[in-house]
Amino acid sequence: MLQILIVTFPFFALVLCGYLAARRGMLPLAAIPGLNGFVLFFALPCMLYRFGASTPIGELLDVSLALTYLLCALVMVAFVVAVTLHGRIGWNDAAFGALVGAFPNTGFMGVPLLVALLGAKAAGPAIVTILVDMVITSSLCIALSRLGGDPAQGGVSATQAAKNALKGVAANPMPWSILLGAVFSALQLELPKPVASTVGLLADAASPVALFTIGAVLARSQMLAREDKTHEVHWQEYVPVALIKLFLHPLLVLLVGVSAVSLGVHIDKFALTVLVLLAALPSASNVSLLAERFGADNGRIARIILVSTAAAFFTFSGAVALMVGI
Repeated sequence: MLQILIVTFPFFALVLCGYLAARRGMLPLAAIPGLNGFVLFFALPCMLYRFGASTPIGELLDVSLALTYLLCALVMVAFVVAVTLHGRIGWNDAAFGALVGAFPNTGFMGVPLLVALLGAKAAGPAIVTILVDMVITSSLCIALSRLGGDPAQGGVSATQAAKNALKGVAANPMPWSILLGAVFSALQLELPKPVASTVGLLADAASPVALFTIGAVLARSQMLAREDKTHEVHWQEYVPVALIKLFLHPLLVLLVGVSAVSLGVHIDKFALTVLVLLAALPSASNVSLLAERFGADNGRIARIILVSTAAAFFTFSGAVALMVGI
């Protein structure tokens, strides 16, 4: 367990550094979107391209793994919506609560953390889950969030919301960087050396800057939520969802994965371990930005992400200790 904490501590420490920097004013709140933009449009795509290009194409096209993870994501979304859709939590808030309950922080945290723990081979399954979450899980939850709206009052339909979400995915450089890496892997191509060196520098910056940015984004969301006195959030509205994310999600993935293997579905044991550990990650920090864009209660969403991230230092390390022995 101590060896696991030695590996995981620096990752969570960087998140804490970003959080404290924003909270204490060392990092201006206006600078956080710039950090986020650097990670999203430059560093992280280069890191994902590098992993995609160095991963055998067969691992990137693992349909069994993708369908197993997708099934679990759909179950998680349905369950969280079912248990939270009541009272003052309408479709919009329930849908984004479901998204933070089903969407782990794979891109910003999971890929570098699992590669550090398990080696470069862990990148393949992680990339598969990123595509599932970005293309399907996010689009589904955004569509669900529109079910409670009234198109006659300026809202949009669920179908239009899903289309808008897919347009957003198309504008996101991460799926394209994964696709480009897969093409280079399949054709065994290499970038020109000066370009490869530039990509390498940006890829190396992805992990520390992304983790620092997670902390800053969480601090910003919490600070803005506290300023909004009109939407008081009770702990019963966010702590249960954070616990569902950290405990139920990985347990579900493990049970579904083991059941699929027992039924004859080919899922590599190592890949299943990676899948479970990805599900044990805290909620994706970018859901807070989506919730803000679509008018959901961002104070609640930010608190779910914050609680899951803080608790994950212990719960994720425990999950690693359990899974590496399977």
